[in-house]
Amino acid sequence: MRLIVGLGNPGARYERNRHNIGFMAVDRIVRRHGFGPFRSKFQGALAEGEIGGERVYALKPQTFMNASGDSVGEVARFYKIAPPEIAVIYDEIDLAAGKLRVKRGGGAAGHNGIRSIDAVIGEDFWRVRLGVGHPGVKELVQPYVLQNFDAEEIGWLVPLLDAVAEALPVLIADDAPGFMSKVALILKPPPPKPPRADIENKD
Repeated sequence: MRLIVGLGNPGARYERNRHNIGFMAVDRIVRRHGFGPFRSKFQGALAEGEIGGERVYALKPQTFMNASGDSVGEVARFYKIAPPEIAVIYDEIDLAAGKLRVKRGGGAAGHNGIRSIDAVIGEDFWRVRLGVGHPGVKELVQPYVLQNFDAEEIGWLVPLLDAVAEALPVLIADDAPGFMSKVALILKPPPPKPPRADIENKD
């Protein structure tokens, strides 16, 4: 059993914010893998489905970002899902826009949603960081992440979300390097190989 969590803030006001990229990713995953509808449970919006033969729950906490751990903790306790079976998808300002990094465990790096989850279930869960870029000045970080993605950013955002959803079965199998590689290949497939010369027909 697995739990995939997307972080964000609830409500139409925040729907397209950079801070809500986790919600956007979970929505794509639910659609891509044919999950059931979201239901209001455990202080969140929860959907369930199957990926790679394994039961998977998809969660969008509705507690607001700073209290995300309350919702995640409730789901994890009820379904007895251990931290290593949980993956949290969220925005990362210290990654270039459109970049992806995954690791299990580690610190919150100033992300309040991750800090909240760490405090409730510990640090030993998968962190799927989606780069949204940095505004360049620390004082501008909060307004920056609470702004909507602009038209230019949609050009990399939509393919990234689709690639994450498509490659997710690899992460479900606990293969983080393979997951990152598959996302990269989906986003930038190798050029086709040139046709081989037919050496057998040469005189």
